[in-house]
Amino acid sequence: MSKSPKILTGNFGKGAADIEVYKSLGGYSTIGPKLLATSQFELIDIVQRSGLRGRGGAGFPTGMKWSFVPRNTGKPVYLVVNADEGEPGTFKDHFLMLEDPHKLIEGMILCGWALGVRTAYIYVRGEFLDGIESLNKALAQAYKAGLLGKNIAGSAFCMDIYVHRGAGAYICGEETALISSLEGRKGQPRLKPPFPAVSGAWASPTCVNNVETLMAVPWIFENGPEAYAKLGTPKSPGTKVFSVSGDVKRPGVYEIELGAPMMELLEGEEYCQGLVGELKGCIPGGSSTPVLTPEETRKVTLDYEAMAAAGTMLGSGAVIPFNTTRSVVGMLKSLTHFYSHESCGQCTPCRDGTGYADRLLDTVVDGHGRDGDLDMLVDLANKFNGATICPLSAADAAPIINFVKKYRSEFEAVVAKNPKRSEPRVDAHFRPGGFW
Repeated sequence: MSKSPKILTGNFGKGAADIEVYKSLGGYSTIGPKLLATSQFELIDIVQRSGLRGRGGAGFPTGMKWSFVPRNTGKPVYLVVNADEGEPGTFKDHFLMLEDPHKLIEGMILCGWALGVRTAYIYVRGEFLDGIESLNKALAQAYKAGLLGKNIAGSAFCMDIYVHRGAGAYICGEETALISSLEGRKGQPRLKPPFPAVSGAWASPTCVNNVETLMAVPWIFENGPEAYAKLGTPKSPGTKVFSVSGDVKRPGVYEIELGAPMMELLEGEEYCQGLVGELKGCIPGGSSTPVLTPEETRKVTLDYEAMAAAGTMLGSGAVIPFNTTRSVVGMLKSLTHFYSHESCGQCTPCRDGTGYADRLLDTVVDGHGRDGDLDMLVDLANKFNGATICPLSAADAAPIINFVKKYRSEFEAVVAKNPKRSEPRVDAHFRPGGFW
């Protein structure tokens, strides 16, 4: 593919966290006469025509999401930026906020104009201390420059942005749990409908967008939706930021055009510069996405449709290739423990089921696995889907089902080491009825 523009990471390493540097690089050029001459609905239409899709994981069309926010309800409209980013292997948003916080602020101002927002929040994972410091400094500079607060750019438009620190709960990356936490309640998901666009923060219309999503909006407004739509693929336009860890020579945060081959990201000189060791598999979009085999990894391209055709997802953009020195049994054990620990406990299938799966896999790893444990584990995971308010249990199910399916012989080899594997289990936690 031809070299694409760095829409989101072009300012990395340039000191753009300072407003004067950001302006010298073309920042905030959209906040002025051009914006004031553009109506709310024209701006929403621009974003819709660009084809921008939400970069938080679901890939829902951003302009369409904005269009769902009702007008003239008599209630305020809120904008909430989801910067919680707690999924294992995911760290792109943290670096985006650290390196280029003003681009996020500019994107929020544009979104605020389009939706009539007067109050906006950035919900940040509490551990991202340096990113939070960067945001707060940038916000102070933006207020001083008259870009936030009252009469933005000399207009009648007023908007305030607040940084809200989360307390390190992965569940608060789910938008309704995030809103509950923002309101000062326990961070637990809510049933939908009503959707946040209609009844979100404080029962008012609320737009929840990912950091990366909003940071693409200034470029789209400045260069036109057609220019953005030409990048990527027809159904997955634009560029995407990936956080790559695992067995590569140069892990890091990289921006690449959607539709590029996965191997270009992993082996390209501009990106990860090659694998370390022999490829055994790859988690393509965060720990909740189904794992890919080496053959699938070499064939797949980085876009929503190709990932779906391969039976997985682009997800949060956390790419984790692993080599043949890695134990997939140990990797899955780590993931099941994470999801069990992060369950909010609201739904029985998630609260009890993820813990059961974690303990069952723990017995396998410890050499006490029994014949039938793998089938029980997969059967349990299949029952997670569609059984809870939010998809956390389903996020646990995806790696369980796919790791066992694609690397079953390795799991079976671990079970086979137990000389008592054919004996019935008598552990209280695993007897029929003993757990429940």
